[in-house]
Amino acid sequence: MTSDTNKVKASTRTAQGGVAKDLLAGTVAGWAQVFVGQPFDIVKVRLQSSTLHNSALDAAKTILTKEGPAAFYKGTVMPLVGIGACVSLQFAGLQGGKRFFVERNTKSNDPNPTHLSLTQLFLSGAFAGILNSVASGPVEHIRIRLQTQTDNRYKGPLDALGKIYKTDGLKGIYQGQVATLAREGLGYGFYFLAYEYLVQREMARLRIARDELPMTTAALYGATAGYAMWLTNYPLDVIKSRMQTDNLPSQGRKYSSPIDCARQLLAEQGPKGFVRGLVPTLFRSPFVNASTFVVFEVTMRFLNGQ
Repeated sequence: MTSDTNKVKASTRTAQGGVAKDLLAGTVAGWAQVFVGQPFDIVKVRLQSSTLHNSALDAAKTILTKEGPAAFYKGTVMPLVGIGACVSLQFAGLQGGKRFFVERNTKSNDPNPTHLSLTQLFLSGAFAGILNSVASGPVEHIRIRLQTQTDNRYKGPLDALGKIYKTDGLKGIYQGQVATLAREGLGYGFYFLAYEYLVQREMARLRIARDELPMTTAALYGATAGYAMWLTNYPLDVIKSRMQTDNLPSQGRKYSSPIDCARQLLAEQGPKGFVRGLVPTLFRSPFVNASTFVVFEVTMRFLNGQ
């Protein structure tokens, strides 16, 4: 009985690790995500925002021949700082949501309060996504502007921020935020639901604590979580990208809202327009998300002295 109790305590150590640890571990995981995913991401954005390329391979070849290898890391400074902040908010939001439901379950005399339901896991993930959108909206907007520009209008992320703010204020910085909120809430709900459910199930099956979970298993579940996210929110991601590459308000925007964007996209490209860029995204996803969760778990173990 004592052994089982210790395992239950150990299994919730991540949720009880404190906001500071959640933020730090999330930041490190975010850096790993950027380095692994940035080349794939620029190809995805080019496919989503224009019809100049026939395929992901065509887009990659064009970038390489016309802009050089360094172009695959265009706009990296902003996501390196920004995505670090975004992922830290994601994990802090997730752990905060999990703590909330553990406390709620405890108060309702649940015999196993740390075993969260699918709904509780989804809501914790959705909260993480919504919290993350506060930072991810402007970070991804600036990154997409830098990735898609061909005239070197913006010299870097700070230059882009300054110029956009000067002409359009915060409304310009947060262009596409409604679509971002929808994408993040839905996508991260399923993202963290998939990962946490699989981890929770594996811990119960093997009767192990979270810090005993093999990193190969964390990598596999992270890859699965990535697919759960993209297969449920990709059309929203396309709409977000198109909203964020649209003209700024001061220049006369093409899309008046996410719904208007969806209608125009459907009229112009049909249903296939909502999945442009999905192939490179699904190819990129397992590498990025496996590394994100492995780095987070390893960092949390280090911070907890394990």
